[in-house]
Amino acid sequence: MTSDGVVVDEAIRAAWDSYRILEKRTSDKERRQAQQRVQAAMDTYGRDEVSRGAVFLVGVLTAHIIGQQDGEEEDRLDPLSDLIPAVIRKLPSFELADPAQVPMVTGVLMAAAMGMDTVAWRDQFGTIPAKEALVHNFVLWLLADLFDSLVDQPGATDLLMRETFDSMAAASEQ
Repeated sequence: MTSDGVVVDEAIRAAWDSYRILEKRTSDKERRQAQQRVQAAMDTYGRDEVSRGAVFLVGVLTAHIIGQQDGEEEDRLDPLSDLIPAVIRKLPSFELADPAQVPMVTGVLMAAAMGMDTVAWRDQFGTIPAKEALVHNFVLWLLADLFDSLVDQPGATDLLMRETFDSMAAASEQ
């Protein structure tokens, strides 16, 4: 973590790589590369920083899903009555999702839905335990899957994130 509490870009990229590891459309070669990048980021910045990256991305995707909805009011997902329950209900489908972590990940989703800084909100409770970090990764995957289904384009979220990371890299090289 930087001195001002900002999540490091490489930790955020590694958090997205955690999504790519879970995503069934990821090729074996890309999955291995993603695993190597996650391990390298954890070795460099620590597991907690990569976990904070996942919390950051949960906030970004939640805000993106809420903000991207167009159409009739009755077709929109309400964050509190539709979006969050839909994500939380699907967590048990992940065999490794520890039910004891659901209250904290729900809190992160609520903070995101309310437009709060998810990392700052989560940081007030201390270090993210490994079991909770894993559940944040599952939530990230579920949000990406939800967005892909809303735009009716499998892989749309991954493409959007890759383009974002590429443009960030290009901007930092200038």
